[in-house]
Amino acid sequence: MKTDTIFYQLFNTFHTLLFELIERPIAEAEGYEFSSVEVKEKAFRFDGIFSPKSQDKPIYLLEVQFQQKEDFYWEYLSEIYLYLNQYRPQQEWQAIAIFARRSYEPEPRSHVQEMLDCQRIQRVYLEDLLERETDSFAIGIIQLILSSESQAVTKARQLGEKIEQERDTEIQEQVLELIETVLVYKFPKLTRQEIEAMFTYSDLKQTRVYQEAREEGEQRGEQRGLQLGEKLGEQRGLKLGEQRGLVKGQATMLLRMLNRKFGQITPSLRGKVNKLSAKQLENLAEVLFDLETIADLNNWLKTKGKIN
Repeated sequence: MKTDTIFYQLFNTFHTLLFELIERPIAEAEGYEFSSVEVKEKAFRFDGIFSPKSQDKPIYLLEVQFQQKEDFYWEYLSEIYLYLNQYRPQQEWQAIAIFARRSYEPEPRSHVQEMLDCQRIQRVYLEDLLERETDSFAIGIIQLILSSESQAVTKARQLGEKIEQERDTEIQEQVLELIETVLVYKFPKLTRQEIEAMFTYSDLKQTRVYQEAREEGEQRGEQRGLQLGEKLGEQRGLKLGEQRGLVKGQATMLLRMLNRKFGQITPSLRGKVNKLSAKQLENLAEVLFDLETIADLNNWLKTKGKIN
């Protein structure tokens, strides 16, 4: 699962999530801006930075770890001190190391242990959230990410039922699209129809991504049906429409992320992204945070995306 992408969306959507994880008052989220900043010397990139607008609040430097990595603390400390040297912030700083499970954290050496003891580096273990009863949509999505495939179905349904009570339609759409993204990554071999069969999609069908994908699928299915005959055409057309619709949905989500990163991208670039295959879209999602400029995106499309 592309957890970097999903957690970027989570922190960008729910600015209070960090403060929920480190058990600080939610009100402290006021006055912070979330971003992903690269430390240029070694091309390190934090998974996220919460930067305060005032001088009396600390900067939070986030790193999310979903696998075992023995040199995690070495790289994390390198990122931190290179960042401090490069940007020279006036505020205090606080490092937040977020591990999916305790087993993913390497044994800290003595100099790291000192920073842990004084809380300069604070650790969060997401597995501790699995049994937590919460009204937080962000925590609920993290529970969905960590859940097994069998548990994910029930958790997704519970989140879907909970979001029905949310009056803010923008929050509804953001949460439902995050649920869809997690399900697509968690069940990569399933078609959209198979995901629908296991999850009540009454609300999810209202998202723009789903509607655009379904519209594309219906159009393709209808065209193929007219060409090949009513019965055979419908079967083949719906299958083709489903495949094209799924790719369309993936492209739409990725285009939104590109717009957030670079600002509104040009129609030409949008057209190139829409031409990518499902595999190419997945590859682009993996390198999204490594792309610094529009020129980098263009270069990737020409080389890895094979789009001239």
